[in-house]
Amino acid sequence: MIEDGAIDEVMPAGALAAADDIEELDATGLIAVPGLVNAHTHSPMVMMRGAAEDVSIDDWFNRKIWPMEMNLTAERVKVGARLACAEMLLAGVTTFVDHYFHADQIAAAALETGIRADLAPTFFSSSGTEGREAAYEAARQIRALGNNAANPPRITASLGPHATYTVSEEDLARTAEVAQAEGFRIHLHAAETADQTQSSKDRLGATPIEVLDRTGVLQAGALIAHGCGITDEDLPILAKHAARTTVAACPKVYLKLAMGPTTPVKQLWSAGITVGIGTDGAAVHNTLDVWESLRLLALTQKQREQDAEWMTISDTLRLATRGGAAAAGLANEIGAIEPGRRADIALVDLSAPHNQPLHDPRAALVYSVRASDVVTVVVDGNIVVRDRRLTTVDLDEILEDARELAHTLVDLSRGGAVQHYAP
Repeated sequence: MIEDGAIDEVMPAGALAAADDIEELDATGLIAVPGLVNAHTHSPMVMMRGAAEDVSIDDWFNRKIWPMEMNLTAERVKVGARLACAEMLLAGVTTFVDHYFHADQIAAAALETGIRADLAPTFFSSSGTEGREAAYEAARQIRALGNNAANPPRITASLGPHATYTVSEEDLARTAEVAQAEGFRIHLHAAETADQTQSSKDRLGATPIEVLDRTGVLQAGALIAHGCGITDEDLPILAKHAARTTVAACPKVYLKLAMGPTTPVKQLWSAGITVGIGTDGAAVHNTLDVWESLRLLALTQKQREQDAEWMTISDTLRLATRGGAAAAGLANEIGAIEPGRRADIALVDLSAPHNQPLHDPRAALVYSVRASDVVTVVVDGNIVVRDRRLTTVDLDEILEDARELAHTLVDLSRGGAVQHYAP
């Protein structure tokens, strides 16, 4: 039973007495799972889907994406965010943790569509003190917006320095000060690849994780995107801050861009670090399908450790639910179907041929299920997808708007780039 947006009681089928003011969802033949959490993404980048293929990571940034982002406007970001929210909700993703520009527009799209979100306005040190402070102010405004819209808020905010190689130690330290003073978490990219880690050691005499430690970012509390370049020497540092640190793994991206080793989940767990599963942006992942991400995470982790018994199906599902909840700063609020948690639930149909015969529903959820198997989605007690259709927004309108504007985002004729990738 759901009351005031929270799970009040979990009861056996047929135990709920009929009442005029209670709507009963027919879930016959479906499996109820906690809503998935996309633990790291750049949602408006759906507008660049398929526009940067078969290139190295250097060219992906320098010849494609960062030149394309010269075309960003508030309107274009909101159109992309609406499309992203629609895609995620239809796939059973009830929360996403975002890191991008014009984050106020992403907040507007999340409020409109009914999804839950934690949003980190992005900044580079190259934007100067003014850009840094504007990003902080954007986070404050998003937090205020969330507080005004719901209690507890469905929209929250984090601080969003881009990465340890694009943000100076001075700016990272200032971000940590603001975070601790005002109760924000910090969401940023760090140790994305082994090459980045080596470059950091060469330039700064420290790994990216050591940089986060000495600037106070880990003390403030951080969500680290990727972490593929985390080393054994970093683990004791992370262990000291385990209560405030999570790492988001996005395995499809590492495969597609040939980035080398993947996120060291086993080693992070040994240090007490919680890990969530994300998609990164659709400009590289092509979808915002967390089912696809969790499947690839299980497979790449088994390959990484050369151990078929590692990363069990239960552990994998836990990363996409409880792990993602921690990444969103909501470890005690979402991520499980338990009394007292917010009612974020997906009902999934496992009757299709690709899921049958059904020997173990958990195995189907990890290795067989498709986004289109999601039938109904509830966020904060509200039905946002019913019978595979969005209830809060007009999908046809969202798609039409995206098609009309997409070409303006991928146009490279303007020249320049928002940043240069040289970690």
